[in-house]
Amino acid sequence: MLESIDLSPKALDDYRDVVGADAIDEIRRLAEPLSGSRVLHINATAYGGGVAEILTTLVPLMRDLGLDAEWQVVRGGDEFYNVTKAIHNSLQGMEIDWSPEMDETWLHHTGRNADAFDETYDFVVAHDPQPAGIRTLLKQRNAPGAGGKWVWRCHIDLTDAQTETWNRLRPYVSDFDGAIFTAADYVKEMDGPQVFIVPPAIDPLSPKNVDLSEETYRNVLAHYHVAHDQPFIAQISRFDPWKDPLGVVEAYRIVKQQIPELQLVMIASMAHDDPEGWEWYERIVRRAGEDFDIHVLSNLHGVGNVEVNAFQRADVVIQKSLREGFGLVVSEALWKQRPVVAGRVGGIPMQLVEGETGYLVDNVEECADRVLELLRDPAKARRMGAAGREYVRERFLITRYLRDYLQIFRTLRGLEPAPPSLLARAE
Repeated sequence: MLESIDLSPKALDDYRDVVGADAIDEIRRLAEPLSGSRVLHINATAYGGGVAEILTTLVPLMRDLGLDAEWQVVRGGDEFYNVTKAIHNSLQGMEIDWSPEMDETWLHHTGRNADAFDETYDFVVAHDPQPAGIRTLLKQRNAPGAGGKWVWRCHIDLTDAQTETWNRLRPYVSDFDGAIFTAADYVKEMDGPQVFIVPPAIDPLSPKNVDLSEETYRNVLAHYHVAHDQPFIAQISRFDPWKDPLGVVEAYRIVKQQIPELQLVMIASMAHDDPEGWEWYERIVRRAGEDFDIHVLSNLHGVGNVEVNAFQRADVVIQKSLREGFGLVVSEALWKQRPVVAGRVGGIPMQLVEGETGYLVDNVEECADRVLELLRDPAKARRMGAAGREYVRERFLITRYLRDYLQIFRTLRGLEPAPPSLLARAE
């Protein structure tokens, strides 16, 4: 059942010019006693969404440090992903009627994936609810694969999680040795795992984030019929209700009344574990109607990392989320020195300094007002973008994320206590 993901190699030393030699040397020091350790990351999809993007870089960098790191993806049919999407939505606060059939579907596919887990690892990192039940089933069977240190990595904002859903998931999470959350406010009551706080991060050297030539930038815009000499705003996120794509269209229309030449680009990567994506794509297209200045695109239109890189260089980038575990796209846009107007939710305020690197908003009207302000004051937009790049350099690059994982592994192996920066605040 489990599918191994092939990855291109990456070299940690390539990041020296970005983060400095001292940061690289510290990472190598932390990795030395872990050399040769078998590490497995398990998640639901090899593409689409921030988890897959992070693992594409994190796993090769672990290998470069001498860890025997792998990435595998769970398998499941549409019925499994419909259930796990419902779990995801419920953990973010949506009311879901949890049925015995949903329980049966999740456990059936979890069992099939556990059947395929026939090796042992020093560290296993299971990302989000989809693989969260595997260790419990392995322990019940006294299977060797249940050994080693297991970590549940939750990328979801659990602040308003539906109680019934969390209570069903909690016994499985309690079988882990460690649990990683993006923010201390997301931590739920559970027994067993040691809790760590680790915000996600972006890869500054990925095709999505490296600097682009002006020629490449203009060619991408021209290919998708976006005029480079007219202002445009962009939101790059999954098409789902939590990203409020229809609210983005409404904010654009308010601003367009003042700036008639304004264009809107909305992009998503359609992942196979997100059955809602097509439904929301159709809703957005219907709301756009015959406004040919609205461009609704996805990876199925040929939009890849280079194209996203270009469109994240919009005059203003929007992330109008209603719930957001973190929202890597905010750091990605700031890294490209673009100001961001984003929802005041989840992990977004961790990344965005109000009034310095962009604006936090609570509704469509505020979003439109802030976008209009930045479009009318390009000098302010440039200042905010420049400040945003340095803020991300200090806090949200993949090298910091790699260092945090190494420190967690060292703690779980008993080599040293976790540094205070990785621990949840005292209640």
